[in-house]
Amino acid sequence: MGEARRRASLGLPSRQPKSSNKSPRALNRIPLVRWQSKQFMQITTWGAWIGISCLIIFWLIVRFVGPIAGWWTLADAA
Repeated sequence: MGEARRRASLGLPSRQPKSSNKSPRALNRIPLVRWQSKQFMQITTWGAWIGISCLIIFWLIVRFVGPIAGWWTLADAA
């Protein structure tokens, strides 16, 4: 006897297909789930802060360390 007939004779509901992706999508047309979008935001925010820190360090070296060490002179220095 087939599975469907056995379930019907026992009064059981029909079998539901298995869903492989139980996580809701962040956007309907983009294949990213919510935890992936959150992880992407965390990584890009962390990367932005690293970039800002590097820019500040570079500016301090160009503006103060270089002229003090005698590596170069500033054009606006009198």
